[in-house]
Amino acid sequence: MEKNKFRFENLEIYKETLFLIELIYTLTKKFPKDEMFGITNQLRRASVSILLNIAEGSSRTRKDFAHFLSLSKGSCFECVAILEVCKNQKYISDKEFLGFYERLNKISRMIGRFQISLRTATSDSRQAI
Repeated sequence: MEKNKFRFENLEIYKETLFLIELIYTLTKKFPKDEMFGITNQLRRASVSILLNIAEGSSRTRKDFAHFLSLSKGSCFECVAILEVCKNQKYISDKEFLGFYERLNKISRMIGRFQISLRTATSDSRQAI
């Protein structure tokens, strides 16, 4: 199976985000049931959106991939905002919030570095022409 993997499956940001999603799903299982179609659903969708944009973007041109990574980064920011609401509603502790905040910040920085590398690779290929 290893050699038949899609390219995106080998990306560290993909692996980090996949782990984040596992943590988000575990966290949200303890949220109040009346939040199932509110905060729980929104947080899960935002975290999965990070992953899906990385996967879909990897099938595109470098320029398009950079755009999809921007969408992923936006979803990281969305997760932070939702988690802040969760903290304010006492669904999560300050410590839990901080742990997720640091993880999302790390993923966001990884995405930013990857975007820069894609832009650099694109401009290098243009110079070669």
